[in-house]
Amino acid sequence: MKYVHLIWASLLRSKTRTFLTLFSVVTAFLLFGMLDSVRVAFDAGGAVAGANRMVVSSRLSITQSLPFSLLSQIETVDGVKRIGYASWFGGVLKDNRQFFPNFAIGPGYLDLYPEYEMSAEDRARFEGNQTGAIVGESLAQRFNLKVGDVIPLQATIFPQKGSNNWPMTLTGIFRIKDEKRKGEENQLMFHWKYFDEANDYIKNQVGWIIVELDANKDAVVVGKAIDKLSENSDRETRTQTEQAFNQAFAKQFADVGLIVTLIMGAVFFTLMLLTGSTMTQAVRERIPELAILKTIGFSDVTVMSLVLLESCLIVVLGAAIGVGVASAMMPGISANSGGIIQLPSVPAQTWAAAILLSLLIGIIVGLAPALRALRLNIVDALAGR
Repeated sequence: MKYVHLIWASLLRSKTRTFLTLFSVVTAFLLFGMLDSVRVAFDAGGAVAGANRMVVSSRLSITQSLPFSLLSQIETVDGVKRIGYASWFGGVLKDNRQFFPNFAIGPGYLDLYPEYEMSAEDRARFEGNQTGAIVGESLAQRFNLKVGDVIPLQATIFPQKGSNNWPMTLTGIFRIKDEKRKGEENQLMFHWKYFDEANDYIKNQVGWIIVELDANKDAVVVGKAIDKLSENSDRETRTQTEQAFNQAFAKQFADVGLIVTLIMGAVFFTLMLLTGSTMTQAVRERIPELAILKTIGFSDVTVMSLVLLESCLIVVLGAAIGVGVASAMMPGISANSGGIIQLPSVPAQTWAAAILLSLLIGIIVGLAPALRALRLNIVDALAGR
């Protein structure tokens, strides 16, 4: 600790260079903090224990439907309080740029989601109109939709009578109080019966089943009992939490873990080149100063350690600032993820990984200039050779 002032003095010798290097490190670890938090969110959340609402879907892929007859079997499983079901529709308004989540829901589906608040009039209007649809408040604002409007939904997967036109009447608008789940207001739901009777391809099939458990029932036990119903059949199921289901759904579009690894690999490789070059230049400019330190009694190992600590300090400091900024931004990202990601802040394991990674990078980029300082000959250095 007694040499901290020397390290700070070395860093502040060229304030502009130090600031730019620190800014680069902060930016790199800001990206790391945010992306790794998302990766952790996607890799976690699969635990079933403690869940009171689970999703039953195909074990192979959520794009594979389940037979409608499975519903009555699941209702008989001990611990199941009530169920609902839905099927993905995947429609757009005019073209693929106006895409939003939309799916068909069965009777009782909304009862499983009391957090979706809707007036009794809207609910009754929806229940009484087979071609009616409901949307979240955010989606209604996005497309300026009002109750009574006809929504010209276009099918991308399921035509009806050879046409992609699926006109629906907007019968209600729901809201969600929880700011972290406001993204779920960007969805449209309509009647599964309308979907089942009108589409040209599949009949008597559902995409996934929502199960609400009785209080004090072990979610793991109930989940295994549900999956046992279809064991060794051609439609085996996987019962999981809603969070795990959302993760599986998102992974149909991209492998988040691989994307994060590739991006961060490129970022840190560039960071090591940049910081290594900066440290090498900084030590080259201070050769006479390092020679004087050795002249007045600093050992070779001490001088080498000062250079290595200087390298580690700037990277660790940048990492702490970068991940700290990411922590402050994560609540906003969670609120806009559509309920897929629910992270109040950067998780502890991301913090630990960032600190260890910054130490490793600091050692790697500082090793070459530190060894040069170690081998420095006082006479040659003072003579400028």
